[in-house]
Amino acid sequence: MALQLQLRTVSGLRGRADRIAKAAFRGLSFYTRVLESCEDEARFEETFRWPVASNIDGNEILEVQVFNYSKVFTNRLIGTFRMVLQKVVEEGHVEVTDTLIDDNNSAIQTSISIEIRYQAQDGTVGTWSDKEFLETPGPHSEGDSRPPLETDSLLPGLRQSSDVSPGKSSQQPADRSFRRAGKGVFSAMKLGKARPTKDDHRKQDEPAVLEAEDLDRKAMRLGGGLDPDTISLASVTAVTTNVSNKRSKPDIKMEPSAGRPMDYQVSITIIEARQLVGLNMDPVVCVEVGEEKKYTSMKESTNCPYYNEYFVFDFHVPPDVMFDKIIKLSVIHSKNLLRSGTLVGSFKMDVGTVYTQPEHQFYHKWAILSDPEDLTAGLKGYLKCDIAVVGKGDNIKTPHKANETEEDDIEGNLLLPDGVPAERQWARFYIKIYRAEGLPRMNTSIMANVKKALIGENKDLVDPYVQVVFAGQKGKTSVQKSSYEPLWNEQIIFTEMFPPLCKRIKVQIRDSDKVNDVAIGTHFIDLRKISNEGDKGYLPTFGPAWVNMYGSTRNYTLMDEHQELNEGLGEGVSFRARLLMSLAVEILDTSNPEINSSTEVQVEQATSVADNCTGKMEEFFLFGAFLEATMIDRKIGDKPINFEVTIGNYGNQIDGTAKPVLRRKKEGGDGDEEESELLQNSSEDEGGEDGEMVSVSSSQPMKPLVTDRNYFHLPYLEKKPCIYIKSWWQDQRRRLYNANIMDKIADKLEEGLNDVQEMIKTEKPHPERRLRGVLEELSSGCLRFVTLADKDQHHSSRTRLDRERLKSCMRELENMGQQATTLRSQVKKNTMKDKLKLVQNFLQKLRFLADEPQHTIPDIFIWMMSNNKRIAYARVPSKDILYSIVDEEMGKDCAKVKTVFLKLPGKRGFGPAGWTVQAKMEIYLWLGLNKQRKDFLSGLPCGFEEKKIARGQNLPSFPPISLLYTKKQVFQLRAHMYQARSLFAADSSGLSDPFARVFFTSQSQCTEVLNETLCPTWDQLLVFDNVELYGEAHEMRDDPPIIVIEIYDQDTVGKADFMGRTFAKPVVKMSDEQYCPPRFPPQLEYYQIYRGNSTAGDLLAAFELLQIGPGGKSDLPPIDGPTDMDRGPILPVPLGIRPVLSKYRVEILFWGLRDLKRVNLAQVDRPRVDIECAGKGVQSALIQNYKKNPNFSTLVKWFEVDLPENELLHPPLNIRVVDCRAFGRYTLVGSHAVSSLRKFIYRPPDKKAQHWNMTAKHLKGYLAMANGAPRSRPTGEIVVNMEPEVPIKKMETMVKLEANSEAVVKVDLSEEEKEKKKKKKKGGGGGGGGGGEEVEEEEPDESMLDWWSKYFASIETMKEQLRQQEAAAAEAEEKEEMEIAEEIKLDDSPMKGFKGQAKSKEKSKAPKEDKKKKQQAAPELPEKKNKQKIDELKVFNKELEAEFDNFEDWLHTFNLLRGKIGDNDDNATEEERIVGRFKGSLCVYKVPLPNDITKEAGYDPTFGMFQGIPSNDPINVLVRVYIVRATDLHPADINGKADPYIAIKLGKTDIKDKENYISKQLNPVFGKSFDIEATFPMESMLTVAVYDWDLVGTDDLIGETKIDLENRYYSKHRATCGVAQTYSIHGYNVWRDPMKPSQILSKLCKEGKVDGPHFGPGGRVKVANRVFTGPTEIEDENGQKKQTDEHLALTVLRHWEDIPRAGCKLVPEHVETRPLLNPDKPGIEQGRLEMWVDMFPMDMPAPGPATDISPRKPKKYELRVIVWNTDEVILEDDDYFTGEKSSDIFVRGWLKGQQEDKQDTDVHYHSLTGEGNFNWRYIFPFDYLAAEEKIVISKKESMFSWDETEYKIPARLTLQVWDADHFSADDFLGAIELDLNRFPRGAKTSKLCSLEMVTNEAELPMVSIFKQKRVKGWWPFVARDENDELEVTGKVEAELHLLTAEEAEKSPAGLARNEPDPLEKPNRPDTSFIWFLNPLKSIKYLICTRYKWLIIKIVLALLLLIMVALFLYSMPGYMVKKLLGA
Repeated sequence: MALQLQLRTVSGLRGRADRIAKAAFRGLSFYTRVLESCEDEARFEETFRWPVASNIDGNEILEVQVFNYSKVFTNRLIGTFRMVLQKVVEEGHVEVTDTLIDDNNSAIQTSISIEIRYQAQDGTVGTWSDKEFLETPGPHSEGDSRPPLETDSLLPGLRQSSDVSPGKSSQQPADRSFRRAGKGVFSAMKLGKARPTKDDHRKQDEPAVLEAEDLDRKAMRLGGGLDPDTISLASVTAVTTNVSNKRSKPDIKMEPSAGRPMDYQVSITIIEARQLVGLNMDPVVCVEVGEEKKYTSMKESTNCPYYNEYFVFDFHVPPDVMFDKIIKLSVIHSKNLLRSGTLVGSFKMDVGTVYTQPEHQFYHKWAILSDPEDLTAGLKGYLKCDIAVVGKGDNIKTPHKANETEEDDIEGNLLLPDGVPAERQWARFYIKIYRAEGLPRMNTSIMANVKKALIGENKDLVDPYVQVVFAGQKGKTSVQKSSYEPLWNEQIIFTEMFPPLCKRIKVQIRDSDKVNDVAIGTHFIDLRKISNEGDKGYLPTFGPAWVNMYGSTRNYTLMDEHQELNEGLGEGVSFRARLLMSLAVEILDTSNPEINSSTEVQVEQATSVADNCTGKMEEFFLFGAFLEATMIDRKIGDKPINFEVTIGNYGNQIDGTAKPVLRRKKEGGDGDEEESELLQNSSEDEGGEDGEMVSVSSSQPMKPLVTDRNYFHLPYLEKKPCIYIKSWWQDQRRRLYNANIMDKIADKLEEGLNDVQEMIKTEKPHPERRLRGVLEELSSGCLRFVTLADKDQHHSSRTRLDRERLKSCMRELENMGQQATTLRSQVKKNTMKDKLKLVQNFLQKLRFLADEPQHTIPDIFIWMMSNNKRIAYARVPSKDILYSIVDEEMGKDCAKVKTVFLKLPGKRGFGPAGWTVQAKMEIYLWLGLNKQRKDFLSGLPCGFEEKKIARGQNLPSFPPISLLYTKKQVFQLRAHMYQARSLFAADSSGLSDPFARVFFTSQSQCTEVLNETLCPTWDQLLVFDNVELYGEAHEMRDDPPIIVIEIYDQDTVGKADFMGRTFAKPVVKMSDEQYCPPRFPPQLEYYQIYRGNSTAGDLLAAFELLQIGPGGKSDLPPIDGPTDMDRGPILPVPLGIRPVLSKYRVEILFWGLRDLKRVNLAQVDRPRVDIECAGKGVQSALIQNYKKNPNFSTLVKWFEVDLPENELLHPPLNIRVVDCRAFGRYTLVGSHAVSSLRKFIYRPPDKKAQHWNMTAKHLKGYLAMANGAPRSRPTGEIVVNMEPEVPIKKMETMVKLEANSEAVVKVDLSEEEKEKKKKKKKGGGGGGGGGGEEVEEEEPDESMLDWWSKYFASIETMKEQLRQQEAAAAEAEEKEEMEIAEEIKLDDSPMKGFKGQAKSKEKSKAPKEDKKKKQQAAPELPEKKNKQKIDELKVFNKELEAEFDNFEDWLHTFNLLRGKIGDNDDNATEEERIVGRFKGSLCVYKVPLPNDITKEAGYDPTFGMFQGIPSNDPINVLVRVYIVRATDLHPADINGKADPYIAIKLGKTDIKDKENYISKQLNPVFGKSFDIEATFPMESMLTVAVYDWDLVGTDDLIGETKIDLENRYYSKHRATCGVAQTYSIHGYNVWRDPMKPSQILSKLCKEGKVDGPHFGPGGRVKVANRVFTGPTEIEDENGQKKQTDEHLALTVLRHWEDIPRAGCKLVPEHVETRPLLNPDKPGIEQGRLEMWVDMFPMDMPAPGPATDISPRKPKKYELRVIVWNTDEVILEDDDYFTGEKSSDIFVRGWLKGQQEDKQDTDVHYHSLTGEGNFNWRYIFPFDYLAAEEKIVISKKESMFSWDETEYKIPARLTLQVWDADHFSADDFLGAIELDLNRFPRGAKTSKLCSLEMVTNEAELPMVSIFKQKRVKGWWPFVARDENDELEVTGKVEAELHLLTAEEAEKSPAGLARNEPDPLEKPNRPDTSFIWFLNPLKSIKYLICTRYKWLIIKIVLALLLLIMVALFLYSMPGYMVKKLLGA
């Protein structure tokens, strides 16, 4: 379906101007070319075609706008024509002439004439009616704007001879959107500058379809001559951008990257576990990665063990294998030598998940443990760990390992990737395996023949089964004996937590064999691609769909060298089988009682699926034509060569499967009717006798001809062989179509982004405009996708995944389209970088979405065969060549000529073998439904006849078997090879002898060989004469074949070595065109050279292809180079093409040579440096004795040279070091090529703009925008108010100090924080965590503070800054949608973008300078008054060099290389090739220089531009190295630990601090300083290494770091001794530098020629034009105040970067963190070292003693715990006689580790109420490090340990209550753990003591025993009941009393109830004596207590009864007595 518009003319125009028109329909617009300076009438005569996917509605509108075109301003709209398409829809063809209307909708006199036709959808491809309009060829028409000429006469006999042969139909304009001129990316860009009307900006995706000449003329005019615009730096633009639509891009990278093993290291730290479920357990953690297991030590009797153990696993495997490995952490209870223990819970995740995390790591996260055996059980505890995965070259930024004091928020820090819910549920994964087909033979035919002879039957030679691996578990189906088409219908069920933390499911078909099972094919299902976690997401679902498996070639051999390919490693080279499967996930309801709670893998039968569920069987047709086969590797030999194309098993003649399968597939579906129906649909002309078209899948063998020394070619000439294959597949094209649309959007986006980056790189104007264009393109592409994908037919075979994916893709793309639109409006010059990042995320997302998980048609393989052996292959994805009626859906290579490079299969393709091209093919492919195939030849170059096979009755078959080209054009190719740079070093000297070989079609030529260089300037023109190209002339112009350029290294013997390859497209001139600007002469361009997958330099060249017309060569432009006599026949590059040169002077600063290694075993003695650039050069002075003084005597030399005006074309500068030996011999030591001179070019400052060289660098020039722009008033003074330190806004950071002191640094709290504090105070004092407010008055005493206080305070600050940066970055992301004005502000905030780096240096703590001023002027906060501020230093979490640009502010270090680069990636480290370093610098400038520079005061002409450089004579320096500590060392011993010590080497000094090794520590604190005297320059490389001490054998190196002290010493940043934050003359922060701040300041001012310093009254100092203020008094030790200028001077030093011209940031007092590396494991960090270096020249006053940084000694304490009473302890025992409940209670307590010091009270027997009285004292002495809040214990690890190991454990007191039993084990009743730093205050009475105190810690007031000293109260004992719920099992009244060792000595106390200070005996009831010792007593007690009242009641009742009885008894007697009166 298509709508086609022919725009004829526009007449009645006014004035004279350039006109352009734009036609728009359904949001897709096309531009015409520009008609230059036309008056009344504009004859456009252009045709546009819109492919439409859904029928056009009669109300839709077509719009044509006509503009006056302007190159500079916006185009001005003349008028618009809109037409409702109703008539068009009805009639299909309309011609119209009508007037235009202007903006106000009123008609104007200009009229337009157009013709429209519309072809509706009718199932197949409709045809055009006979009234086909043929174009009237316009003056320019070169096939650019030709209407689709699809005629009915595609029958073989008829061929019209019109000028357009139907061999080519048309170029659809949708493709035309790619058109570019042959000039690289930017030529088309020039259009971007012409902005059309406000709402419809010209999109790059529809550039005006201009003629290439117009484009270039414009480019020339805009770019003006040779501006950088016309050169794109090292881009392969000339090829990668699609110049037109007949060819598609070649793939540049050759080498398969997958499947090659790499180094990986998985490091896991197990810190602690919490809340483990179980009673009194002894937990061990087992860490398992893949197959390797390691265990932690066992912790006894605790539910919250603390381990802090570090494990490292090293692997050398391919990435795929690595990322599928499972990391499993399990906690095991009571494991010992005899038994394996019981599993408490486990956690697993794959390595890939960790690797995809930011920084490839999880840090301090809690893993949730669950029991895989029991689904219904909840969580089994938490395990805190760090996991990191490092590949080679990844560097992991570990967060700073400081004292971790922050409260553990477990729920907030779970070990889960973002977006995974904390509550994961159990789920069942059902993987159904239905059937497979197309399996290969897996057995030798000999066996088969034997079998056949014996049994007489012919069996399929394969016994397949399917194995599925997921999350470390395997499931297998049954084995189907001997079947190529097995049927399983089974399902494999995995039970796993959902969402799973394992990304991929591996499905493998295997062949069961008695000896060993082998894989037939493997497929990975990526769960991220088949599910979506969003709100509208869906659970993983898949199929039922076929998956295709690829692997090794199908012929069976016993030892298959490519077996790895079948395991899924590397790119499969052949189709193996396809498998029908599906996957579904069901979330389990674990509360359901019927649920089967096992997690074993289960296999059950599954119902089979209907045949048609995967789609209707359709007949597909694949056509291919080989247009060229060149560059065939000569190693293959000259046997005849042919090519075979296969799709699935179709076309595979050697080792495909047996024929019946084909038939069966074809008849699949409804049997015979289906077959006949297929036949009727196919074209009439193929009816043979059997109605069957035979496929021809391989070309005829042909003998290759020699091209040159390395390559053959096949002489196809005008006869091009073809292949065609019919195949039957389920019709699931829709999936591929959607993928294609997205791919095309992504390709366009990628191309645009490359352009933008290119523009930024080459500093072209307005990259932001191009980015806007890219975004606009993106948003229209996304909308287009939504409309196209929406009409997806709802056919039965769509799976759930199809529907869900479609919905989510549409959502995503719609969303992306909108974001792109909003972003577009935010792109400004200064927001470019950030926005570019965002757009790159779009690209990744698009690529991810476009990858279709459910396969359909298998990929196409093209094999080159020689002698029936498979040699090399290429694999083409079927979607890339799939045909569709709708252009966007069409594969990107369908019906296009594609250049394909064949490569070797499998491992053979690794390394150098894979770099040689096996063959270069120009191939044309088309794949589509058989019934759609009528224009399958449409994209071929025109001018051919078809040759067909004649078959019975002389009816030719339909597809041709070869094409015979009748038209051929003759060309001359001129290759202007100018120069190359940064080439690969191929010789042992570290240089190469490069020459280039240029291939074009079947010809090749070489440049000359230039010896010993990596940057050859060939300056040579290669002329290829009589190049014959087949096809129409005009196609050649847009579609020339590509040129391949290979660079080789010439060796005297043997074959030349391959050094790299690149591709180019020539600029074409037809014989009827002028050789004149803008296209000619062509411009030089950079082409990136690739070697394998890595880049290997750039080539600067230009290529032109000139048609030789009827007049022969005489018509060609003459080759008029200056004929160079010396070079003989070699032609130089002609004048118009070679760059324009001008005179430059290159000044070289020669400083010295360092670390030169031996050359050929001889030491270097008299080296010299030769500098060469563009043929000119200079030599340094000779160093007479390298050993004595490696510096040069003459510092500066210069030479003049002609360099191109265009800086991008500057040749590299070569530095070579030679050693002068006796008898005038020279040996090359090493060389270095400075590939870009740009950073060394000196541009004289502008007169107008003030030139602050350094400040501009640091402040990014944004500060000019700061209010009042301080820089712009150099004359006025700028007052900078300084308080001693700018507070960084802290969220209340505690800084822990020694002992009982606590300094709280409170700075700048926000209001709510203050509120919180008030509340806290009311809440009764917050202990540790919240900040000890109630100890406000306890001011830290100066003497308590030491260097470590300062260090820890600084670390807190650093963490705080990191936190704030992250917060700021997050905030910034949220504000992304805000208007630009806001964004500019954000952009220069130093916080932005520096995630994870403490980048905000001292100065940039406030985002803007003016803010900073205000902040400093503001008075400090009142809170600071009563608190003392700890001075801080700066902790850099990286090397100091990284922060200060390697200290190369004026002295640069150039590494000298030698030796060839290794071929395999493993050892290609540059490190090994470094043979020394040259120190010096360069300065390049145009001569002559402006006068004022040389006229400056003190200008010394001998130093040229290098003024003020210190002398390079040897100098003695005292080097003081401070080593603070190391973190995360790589374990070196078997026990997973190391015994590290420090070794320092500087020159001849070698210090090994072996006796002070630290036993079994991976995070040792060294705290040492070393003084070394050294002489620069001889001893300037400091090596600090950490070794592992071993009792026997040599010590192993763990890692080392090297520091170049010389650069630091001479740097302007003054890295000799860091500038402290404050100046003090005593105490812990004493000034370290022998020079006082004021002396340093005057020295700096003098050196920098800065006016000052002028100290004024009132604490002011003026330097240059800045005035600083600050305090002026200082206190000495005795508290006397003195006047001093030092504070002021220090203030200036700390803001030295603000001083104009001379200013730069000075190195602050600091600690740097340096990675430790081990040469054996290059690129992988082995730990980090925190240290710093001070240097003091020996000729200055000596510095004071070194700062004491020895580790803090733990302080000795004694904790006395008195257990007074217990209450409400649960009763465990039953009494024998009475059955009563009672308990024999005792309390156990310990502080350190359980065994060492557990103490028990005596037993309170037979407590019937749960009350117990003890009055028992425990005494725990311990050593405590206040700073880290850890207890330090030293103990031997085992009986065999050599020495004690120091452990640091948290200070936690554990109290447990037990029930004592005589004969069985005691029963554990409950426990409580109190963290001595923060535990809940005890309750006043037993009643108030509740479970809340344990569960609800956050709300309760916490106390710290280190502050309170004495605490008494009631605490609950808790344990878990059957339901894992916590319950109170008792209460204890205890008193804790903490004393220092001294205090304890003064007031001793006894253990238990002993002397001294005894406790009184508890008053226990008597029954506690055992009843059988005193039965009466106990009975009395038993009876009395229980039945007291009862007994009293009974007694009373008895008394009453007796009385009544007596009364009754005696009453009669008395009565008688009374009566009788006796």
